Amino acid sequence: MAKVSVMGGGSWGLGLAILLNNNGHDVKVWSVFPEEIKVLDKERENKKCLPGVHIPEKIEMTADTEYAVNGADVIVLAVASPYTRSTAKLFAPFVKEGQYVVNVGKGIEESTLMTLCQVVEEEIPAATVAVLSGPSHAEEVGRLIPTTCVIGTHKRKDAEYLQNIFMSDVFRVYISPDMLGICIGGALKNVIALAACIADTKAALITRGIAEISRLGTAMGANPSTFSGLSGIGDLIVTCASMHSRNRRAGILIGQGKTKDEAMEEVQMVVEGVFSAKAAFALAQKYNVEMPIVEQVNKVLFEDKKPADAVKELMLRDKKMETGEWSE
Repeated sequence: MAKVSVMGGGSWGLGLAILLNNNGHDVKVWSVFPEEIKVLDKERENKKCLPGVHIPEKIEMTADTEYAVNGADVIVLAVASPYTRSTAKLFAPFVKEGQYVVNVGKGIEESTLMTLCQVVEEEIPAATVAVLSGPSHAEEVGRLIPTTCVIGTHKRKDAEYLQNIFMSDVFRVYISPDMLGICIGGALKNVIALAACIADTKAALITRGIAEISRLGTAMGANPSTFSGLSGIGDLIVTCASMHSRNRRAGILIGQGKTKDEAMEEVQMVVEGVFSAKAAFALAQKYNVEMPIVEQVNKVLFEDKKPADAVKELMLRDKKMETGEWSE
């Protein structure tokens, strides 16, 4: 049994807390909002983010940051990407050398173009940082519906340890040394999913979108094969197709004519693709990688370009080869 503290009382944090509790671990859930902790402790349900999912009584709720971190074998960082740095900075003073911090958020920090794991490593140098990602949604994990994810670490022994912590008969976990690729795939798939659902051209944009993600990830030093796995094409497919996907819902609303702000207000949760879009395009420019889908998403989100015009521009781009070359 391990002592696990989940930093974040939203849907993903609670879904993983329930999973980890069912795996036999001693689990705490922390939130920066004391009032949220009081409600969760009393009602044993997050009625906004995870309605109908009971939080077991054994899971302890706390707003005390030091108490949450002290003695934890594993700290799961489960906050929306815009709050990753501020949350890591908040609990960094209490982290001891060798404690595991598993980032489960997905995004790129716009101001620095760093992955979330790079942000955590910068803010908490004492920690052993890992990433958990893949085609999963809190609404399913919290209800113990079978799914599969991947854990990335710098060292194999750390990956195997965390694999044993998270893996169960409803949560299969693979391991990988490519933390960079996992983080890039998890962040950029949200941007591509927005495009696929704005245009409602999923098969084409999923296929060409993963090509864009792979080009950028490879240029940044990631393993190309990562993007054909769980944290690449797998996560992109589920984000485009799942009824639980915030990016899918926001994309559909934007495609219907709503602004990004109107769409996010209706979804009522953080739409990660909106927050990662500018950073994705900035990375494309930095590494001189062609990413026309990401470029058009930015124009729709931030320059009020009509979705139909963005699709037309994508369709009328210069003729291209898809793969390979003829021998003659």
